[in-house]
Amino acid sequence: MSQKEKLLAKIRKNSGNVSLNGFESLINGYGYIEEGTKHPKAIIGPYTLPYKRENPVKSCYVKELLEVIDSL
Repeated sequence: MSQKEKLLAKIRKNSGNVSLNGFESLINGYGYIEEGTKHPKAIIGPYTLPYKRENPVKSCYVKELLEVIDSL
């Protein structure tokens, strides 16, 4: 199991308490982060997900990211 798969499994197991570092590491594993004027954007394939940079990351952003990863 690769590190990317381990991180994904860890975040799926506990999506309510995800650190900002883990969240952004997962984004970088599947796409990249584009810095915006107010909020950064996760660019994964054809999807763009703006999120607020706070620790821990809100579960709505985590669930949205997991849905995008599942749709790839």
